[in-house]
Amino acid sequence: MACSAAAGAEATALLCRRPAPSSIAGRNRLAVSRRPRHRNLRTGAQPPQKSTPSANYRNRVNIQRDRAGASSDDEHQQKSEDENGLPNIQLEDLVEMIQNTEKNILLLNQARLQALERADKILKEKEALQQEINNLEIKLSETGAQSELSSIGMSDAEALEFDVLKEENMLLKDDMTFFKEKLIEITETEESLFKLEKERALLDASLRELECAFIAAQSDMLKLGPMQHDAWWEKVENLEELLESTANQVEHAALILDGYHDFQDKVDKLEASLGATNISEFCLYLVDLLKKRVKSIEERFQACNREMHSQIELYEHSIVEFHDTLSKLIKESEKKAMEHYAEGMPSEFWSRISLLIDGWSLEKKISNNDANILREMAWKRDNRLREAYLSSRGKAERELIDSFLKMALPGTSSGLHIVHIAAEMAPVAKVGGLADVISGLGKALQKKGNLVEIILPKYDCMQHNQINNLKVLDVVVQSYFEGNMFANKIWTGTVEVNAGLPVYFIEPQHPGKFFWRAQYYGEHDDFKRFSYFSRVALELLYQSGKKVDIIHCHDWQTAFVAPLYWDVYANLGFNSARICFTCHNFEYQGTAPAQDLAYCGLDVEHLDRADRMRDNSHGRINVVKGAIVYSNIVTTVSPTYAQEVRSEGGRGLQDTLKIHSKKFVGILNGIDTDTWNPSTDRFLKVQYSANDLYGKSANKAALRKQLKMSSANASQPLVGCITRLVPQKGVHLIRHAIYKTAELGGQFILLGSSPVPNIQREFEGIADQFQNNNNIRLLLKYDDALSHMIFAASDMFIVPSMFEPCGLTQMIAMRYGSVPVVRKTGGLNDSVFDFDDETIPMELRNGFTFLKADEQGFDSALERAFNYYHRKPEVWKQLVQKDMKIDFSWDTSASQYEDIYQRAAARARAAT
Repeated sequence: MACSAAAGAEATALLCRRPAPSSIAGRNRLAVSRRPRHRNLRTGAQPPQKSTPSANYRNRVNIQRDRAGASSDDEHQQKSEDENGLPNIQLEDLVEMIQNTEKNILLLNQARLQALERADKILKEKEALQQEINNLEIKLSETGAQSELSSIGMSDAEALEFDVLKEENMLLKDDMTFFKEKLIEITETEESLFKLEKERALLDASLRELECAFIAAQSDMLKLGPMQHDAWWEKVENLEELLESTANQVEHAALILDGYHDFQDKVDKLEASLGATNISEFCLYLVDLLKKRVKSIEERFQACNREMHSQIELYEHSIVEFHDTLSKLIKESEKKAMEHYAEGMPSEFWSRISLLIDGWSLEKKISNNDANILREMAWKRDNRLREAYLSSRGKAERELIDSFLKMALPGTSSGLHIVHIAAEMAPVAKVGGLADVISGLGKALQKKGNLVEIILPKYDCMQHNQINNLKVLDVVVQSYFEGNMFANKIWTGTVEVNAGLPVYFIEPQHPGKFFWRAQYYGEHDDFKRFSYFSRVALELLYQSGKKVDIIHCHDWQTAFVAPLYWDVYANLGFNSARICFTCHNFEYQGTAPAQDLAYCGLDVEHLDRADRMRDNSHGRINVVKGAIVYSNIVTTVSPTYAQEVRSEGGRGLQDTLKIHSKKFVGILNGIDTDTWNPSTDRFLKVQYSANDLYGKSANKAALRKQLKMSSANASQPLVGCITRLVPQKGVHLIRHAIYKTAELGGQFILLGSSPVPNIQREFEGIADQFQNNNNIRLLLKYDDALSHMIFAASDMFIVPSMFEPCGLTQMIAMRYGSVPVVRKTGGLNDSVFDFDDETIPMELRNGFTFLKADEQGFDSALERAFNYYHRKPEVWKQLVQKDMKIDFSWDTSASQYEDIYQRAAARARAAT
C-alpha cells in the first residue's frame, strides 16, 4: 500500500511540475498547476518549488529530462536561426509538432483502452468477491444457529469456549461489514478512474480543436498584429486549465489510494485474529482470497496510474513544444510586421498622426518647416513614423517629438492636400445630403492617396459619440470679427470608423455663442455665424503653416471662404491653394445687406459690384455669387442640374454661371456603400444580397410587424418614401401617392417631417385620417435606424421632386432592391432610367420615371410599376437584382473631383 501512495504522490507532482520558462520575453511555457488564470502566460520565471525527501527521485528524473529537453531545444534553435541570429520558424515545423502531438494522443488513447479493460476486470472480480462474502455471511449465520443448538447441555468450560468462538464470529461479521464498506470505496475509486478518463478525453478534444484552428489560420498568422495574438494565448490557457483539472483528479485518486493503509491494517488484524482462533479452514481461505483480491486491485490501479502518468507527461511535453513554437512564430510575425511597409495600418491611425503633428505646430512645439516635412511623411504613410510612434508609447511627449524630428527629411508626394470647410458632416452634424457628401467624398479621396482634412463648427448639439480621440489643443487661434480679435478653441478628432478622417472643430469664444444654439441652422444671425466660422477656418490654416493644394468650401455657409482667401489671406503670403466651391442647392444663396460683409473683414466697397458679389436681382450682396466669381473651380451635384441652373433653375444666378461656365461642372454624387450595404447593415433584421433575396422579404415582414401593419398578404407591394416635407420635394405628389397606393391595393410608409408649420399640420391630419388603416403609416419624424428598414422592406420607392440637385435616396433604394419611381429632374434624371424607354439600352433601365409634375404623370409611372410587380414577378425580380448591383459608390465621382483638383493645382504650380 505504501507504494500506491508513492505512485499517487508522484502522479500529482508530475502533473503539478512547472515546465522551464520559455526563452520568449514576457511569455512562459504552459504550466499545469493550480494558480490564477493568465498569470502563467504573462509573468516571468516561476519561483522555485520546495523540495521534499520523497520528491528527490522525481527531481533527479525531471532534471535529467529537462537537461535532455534543453539540449534538444538548443540543437533545434541553432538549426533554425538565420544568419542574423534570429529564429527562422517555418510553418512546416509547426505541422511537424502537431503530428508529434497526434502520435502522443494515439498513445494516450491506447492507454485509455487498456485502463478501461482493467477496470472491467476489476469490476468482475469485485462482483465475485461480493458473492463470496455473501456466501460467507450465510455460512456464519448457519454456524451461529448450530452453535446455539449445541450449547444446550454443554459444560461450563465448553460454554466458555463457545462464548469465545461466538464473540470471534461477531468480530468476523464486523470485519465483513468493513469489507463491504471498502468495496464501496473501491467502486468510488473506479468512478474516479472514469472521471480521469473523461478529463483526458477533454484534453484530447481541446488539442484537436486548437490544432484545426491553427492549421486553418496558418496563412493568416504572419499577418496578425501584436494585439491579435491574445486569442491564441487564451486557447493555450484553456488547455492549461484542462490539464490542471486532470491533475486534481489524479491527486484525488492518490488520496483514495492512501486511505487503503487502514484497510490493509484491518485485513492484517483480521488475519491474526483468525489465526488465534479455531475457525474453519474455509473462513481462512476466504480471508486469504480477500487479501489477494485487494492486492490485485492495488497493483492494477498502480499500473494504470503509471501508464496514465506516462501519457500525460508525453502530452505535457507536446503542449510545451507547441507553446514554444507558437511563441517563436508570433515573435517572427511581429518582427516581419514591423519591417513591412505600413500599408496595413488603418487610415484612422495616420489621421491621428497628422492631427498630432498639426497640434505641435499650432502649439509652437515644432517649426512650420518641420511640420510640413512630417505631414509629408504621414501623408506618404512612412513606416518610420509608425515605428517611432509605437516605440514611444507611454513616454513623455517631448521624447516622441524628438524621435519624429530626427526623421524629418524632405520628400515629395503625387497626392494632394485637400481641406473641406463645411457646415455639416455625417454622422457628426447631419441635416441633409451635404453631410453625406463631406464624409463620402472625403473617404473616397483619402483612399486614392490624398491627404484629406475637414474643418467644422463645434456645435453643442453635434453627435460627440461619433468622434474618436476628441481633444482640445493647447493653443488659442485669434481671429478678426467686427473690428475686434476673438479667441477660438481648436478641437481635433477623427470621424468615420473605416476612414478615420481628421477633423478640426472650431469653438468660438465670442459672446454671441454662435454655435451654442441647440440647432445647426435657422438662427436670425446665421449670416454672422457662418461668416465668422469661415474667417476662423482660414486663420487656422494660415497659422498652421500648411501648404494646402485645394480648399473645398460648400454651400452659402462657407462661400465666404473664396473672397476671404483671395482678398485677405493671399496678400499675407498664404496663396498656395486653389479654391473649389460646390453649390448643393441653388435655392439657398445667402443674401444680406452689403454692409454685413464688413463683419468678417471683407471690403464692402470693393465687393458690392455687379461683377463680384452684388445680387443680380436686388441691391443686396449674394455670397454664393461671390464664391462663383472668386473660386477656381465651381461644381454642382449632377450634370443635369448643372444644365438646369444655367436657365431658370439658377434662381437668378444663371447669367453669372454662363459667364463662368468654363470652370463650372456638374458631378453626380455617390453614396457611402459601407454605410448603405444590405449584406452588412446592422439595422436590418436579416442581411441579404442580390444573389439571396430571402432577407428582403424577411425585413418586409419584420417592419410590418413593428409598425402593426397588415400581414395577411405577404406579396402585397410596399411603397416607401423618406424625405423632408418641403415644396421642393413635391409634397402635393407625396400626398397623392398615399391615396393612389391605397387605391391600387398596396401599402405605403412615409418617414419625414416638415420645417414648414402648415405642411407639417397637413400631414398630421392625413396621419390621423389613416390611423386605423393597417396599410398606411405616416411617421412624421426622422429615424436613421427606421430608414434602413424602410429601404430594405419596400418594393418601390417614390421621389416625385419638383427639382432635385442630385438626390441620394433613389440610389440607396436601388442598393437595397427597392425600385425607384421618380420625376425626371436633376440627379434623378442622371441615375434612374425608365424601364419601358426603348431608346435607352436595356442594361441601363432601372426604374420608372415621369416628366410632368402632375398627378397624371405620377399615376402612369406608379401603375406601370404595380403591373410589373403583379403580372411579371420574374421580370420584377431580375430588375431588383440588377438595381442592387449598380455601382453608386463615390469612387467614380471622387476620380472626377481628383482630376479637376489636379489640373487646378498644376496651374497653381506653373504660376509660381
